[in-house]
Amino acid sequence: MHIFSVGCALAGAALISLSAAYSAESTMMPASTMKPAATAASDRKVITSAMSAAPRAVAASATIVVMGADGSMRTVREGTGSFTCMPDNPATPGPDPMCMDKNSMEWAMAWIGHKTPAPGKVGFMYMLAGGTDASNTDPYAAKPEPNNNWVKTGPHVMVVGADASFYDSYPKGAKPDTTAPYVMWAGTPYQHLMIPIK
Repeated sequence: MHIFSVGCALAGAALISLSAAYSAESTMMPASTMKPAATAASDRKVITSAMSAAPRAVAASATIVVMGADGSMRTVREGTGSFTCMPDNPATPGPDPMCMDKNSMEWAMAWIGHKTPAPGKVGFMYMLAGGTDASNTDPYAAKPEPNNNWVKTGPHVMVVGADASFYDSYPKGAKPDTTAPYVMWAGTPYQHLMIPIK
């Protein structure tokens, strides 16, 4: 998913923000109705936020997109690289820009659509600015509940779409140590490896 979004895989925790309509654009007027100067200023902020998700070399060539409240995607900047980045969603409590490769974008869109991700498509996602906190066990939990094992995530990268056996090498507990690699949403079609980087 922590949407590329569309999709973005990943980002375990941050993926929650994908389904909530990514970016400030979802709460603003459509770009087509904004004045050119306002659109340009808004797009600069979107690009800066989105690029903070990945290393400079990746972000510099990435395509930058935002998702509207209706799920439509708008390309803010066409890139030449293989990653697509999305800005922080201001509606979520933490910073959650993300940058996804093609496979992780497809994985995230499957998650958003409540569909099973295509097998054999391993994807990689950056969330270097951190991620919105989420349930470690319920891919669709929207808020902390007594039994949904809410976790706090910081800057991380994610591996999605791998074979089930890959995830067996990592902790799958409901209450993981988030300072070390662990599997989020274990046992679901959306399980993925969370790898903290700080």
